[in-house]
Amino acid sequence: MAGVSLKCGDCGALLRSVEEAQEHAELTSHSNFAESTEAVLNLVCSSCGKPCRSKTESDLHTKRTGHTEFVDKTSEATKPISLEVPKVAATEVEGEVDASTSQSEEMVVPEVDKKLLEELEAMGFPTARAIRALHYSGNASLEAAINWVVEHENDSDIDQLPMVPANTKVEAPKPSLTPEQLKAKQQELREKARKKKEEEEKRMEREREKERIRVGKELLEAKRIEEENERKRSVTTFIYLSSQAERRRRLGLPPEDPSAAKPAAPVVEEKKTLLPIKPVTKVEQMRECLRSLKQNHKDDDAKVKKAFQTLLTYIGNVVRNPEEEKFRKIRLSNPSFQERVGALKGGIEFLELCGFEKIEGGEFLFLARDKVDVTVLHSAGAELDSAIKNPFFGVL
Repeated sequence: MAGVSLKCGDCGALLRSVEEAQEHAELTSHSNFAESTEAVLNLVCSSCGKPCRSKTESDLHTKRTGHTEFVDKTSEATKPISLEVPKVAATEVEGEVDASTSQSEEMVVPEVDKKLLEELEAMGFPTARAIRALHYSGNASLEAAINWVVEHENDSDIDQLPMVPANTKVEAPKPSLTPEQLKAKQQELREKARKKKEEEEKRMEREREKERIRVGKELLEAKRIEEENERKRSVTTFIYLSSQAERRRRLGLPPEDPSAAKPAAPVVEEKKTLLPIKPVTKVEQMRECLRSLKQNHKDDDAKVKKAFQTLLTYIGNVVRNPEEEKFRKIRLSNPSFQERVGALKGGIEFLELCGFEKIEGGEFLFLARDKVDVTVLHSAGAELDSAIKNPFFGVL
């Protein structure tokens, strides 16, 4: 079989023509080439039609674009290689007679930043493509070269070496700014950054205010629902007692004596009543926890209010985003948490009443997803909202 490519004996690269071999030699200083029957791969992307000359190049294309289907058209593009000296080379040989004329028309590969070229090749980019990207991006940076490749990856000449006249002068770097101009430029940039930061802070404050209003409405609604349920329970209890009294009247029984209905408590039970009565429901426990927190730090109302607001934020975040683990996990050693809640006696206890548990040796407070009780969290929010707005909370 006739040769269909030239193989570099130094690095093993397959080249389609003598011109490519000459370009490869100029770039790498390799000079050992031999005719080969191994064809240069032509893997065409089924999605965008981009040709790839090697498996490495197709893998890189897949990584950048996500395209995974390629059609092997190597046999269609394969043709016997011609070992004739290119006309350009012949012209250059003849041009030796008139050196001045050939010098003005000679085309060469442009010089690029060697360090950036090595980095692009290490990332898997073909040498020709890397040189082309660096040349047209002005050797500015690695990022600029990669952006140029992404924007021009569908160009038909993406893998051809760029050529420039040999006497092309490299552009001189732009003159540097004077100290005064540099100082003015820095001041301008700082001013722009300051204005941008102020605008961002104002926007965030508006968002926070909207969020506070929304959370407040949700908590008020939860409190209203709880009060309505309590009212219904009271009405139900009243109806039940009334029906019991009516039933006794119809049966001719005397009205039930409240004092006689309940047997005297045993002596043992009387001893238990000597201890302070603890709240029975979780809501009462939460209220007592907040009252204790305020009384323990009654000399610093600002710190207590900040603790209540921080707890309200934690509860509100979980209610709005129960699936987000970051809102259900608190690092106890976090300085901000310690300053606002952790250092105040009763803060961590309140979160534990809401369902948070200590994990990983007490390093985190964590509320498992399956233990998120929205009703309990709404009640906690209502208690916090009441504690914040009621100036007499915890005083008595």
